[in-house]
Order: sequence, then C-alpha cells, then structure tokens
Amino acid sequence: MLPLWRDRIQVFLAPARLDWVRLKRGFKPVQLDKATVFFEPDGNAPDWEPALRQLDHVLSEGSGTQISIVLSNHFVRYAALPPQSEINTPEEVKSYAQFRMQEVYGERVESWALSVSDWNPVDGAVCAAIPRDLLARLEQLMVTHKCKLQHVEPYLASVYDRWCAQLQNEKIYLAVIETGRICIAISHHGKWQSIRNQRILHNAADDLLAALDQEVIWSGTKEALEFVHLFAPEYPGLTLPSQSGWQVVTLPQKNLPVPAYYPTVTVQQSNQNQCPA
Repeated sequence: MLPLWRDRIQVFLAPARLDWVRLKRGFKPVQLDKATVFFEPDGNAPDWEPALRQLDHVLSEGSGTQISIVLSNHFVRYAALPPQSEINTPEEVKSYAQFRMQEVYGERVESWALSVSDWNPVDGAVCAAIPRDLLARLEQLMVTHKCKLQHVEPYLASVYDRWCAQLQNEKIYLAVIETGRICIAISHHGKWQSIRNQRILHNAADDLLAALDQEVIWSGTKEALEFVHLFAPEYPGLTLPSQSGWQVVTLPQKNLPVPAYYPTVTVQQSNQNQCPA
C-alpha cells in the first residue's frame, strides 16, 4: 500500500490520558474518528506503561495504518547544546549531545535514546531524550498491529516546529503547558540558551511566573517588559499579572489551528488560569 493511501492515526501520549484521531488518507484527509481516554497511573510500572496499554487497544483496530505520535513532556528530557565551531560531523554531534546530557542528568542517560535537532556549529541545537524501553515498546506495538510508525516527536518540538514562523524575535521565551507540567525553551539571537521541564507544584500560572523570573535572573538579561509565547490548550485563558513584567502572546495565532489530537481542556480549570498580582 502506498503511504499516501494509508489511513493515519495521530496520537498524543501522556501519563494519564491518550488523545487520538484517525484520518482517511488522500489528498484531502478526512477525520474518521477522535477520542480521549483517561486512566489512572500504575505505581508499579513506568509512567508511560498505562498509556501504551491504551494505545494497544486503539491499534487493535488500526492494522495497516500509519502512526504518528507526540509524547508528553512528562516522558522527555531536554538539554540545549551551545554552539561549538569545531563540531561538524554526525558522530561528533552525537558524542557532544551524550556529554551534555550526562552533565545535566548523570548516568540515567545510558538508558535513554537521544535525538538532536538540526545541528549548526554557529547556533547549536537541542537534544531530547526518551527511555529506550518506551521506544522499543512503541516499535513492538507497530509490529504486533502491522502499523507503520511515521515518527515519534516530543511535545515541545512538535509545538515549535508547527508555529516557528511566529517565533521570530531576537529573544524567544516559549512555554508549553500541559496537565501537571511546564516546559520553557529560551532562545537568544537564534541560539538556544536553556530548556526547563518541570512539574507543576502549585498551579500553572504561579509556577510559570516563578520559572520565567528564575530564568531571567540566571541569564541577567531581564528587560522592563518581556514577552512569552504561551501554548497551553489545556489551560485556556491563562494569564499573568499586568505588573509582572511579562506579557503573554498566546499560540496559536492566525490560521494555523491546534491539531485535533493535541490535548485540550475537558473540565473548567479557571482557578488554575489566574495568577494573583
């Protein structure tokens, strides 16, 4: 079967929810089905295992389909790779990424599969890591259900790739918020400075403001007013105080909508969307 004519299933995989849509392939794909499944974490298994059980059920009726998966930032670890003019070959980039990740995360890196964005010796890149066991289980599911795995992409990377045309400032703060987690990527003059990926301990707005303020304190580059591009479909209307020194620029803008399989709010969370002044 030609890839163009395969049905597609697009999946968002998180610790307590699975969002998916099925599309009829063709020149104009048509959505056939869409669902969100919630489930309880399993304290005796890796945090991604319950989601894979649910995915197994979905794929049982998806034989022959092409699968694309976006992974929650809960399952991913990131590190910015600063520019290094002497690093050019793929082997050198791989070694550099391994070294940087070990600096940040220690020996845990040995059990992770690493992926590096397009490397540029002048601008650097971003490294993302997921558990090798998770990747192996996904690949096994594809074999079991005779599906074609198109790609596995971290949530942060998926958001950035889709709306990068709207992120053209000399200084970029991109915050991706999902249930229970905040991920902030910072770029200055086209060079990635840092990526913070943390749990939400209080509420989304409070923790976002605290994390942003910490980042600018460490960088020493705070302006009177900074802009943060915010992607948070599970927290509609999330705001920061007008006197905080931060102005929210909400993504998406213009005519590029949120993909149907991205997680969205299912219960009103207004108490988490306001940060008191």
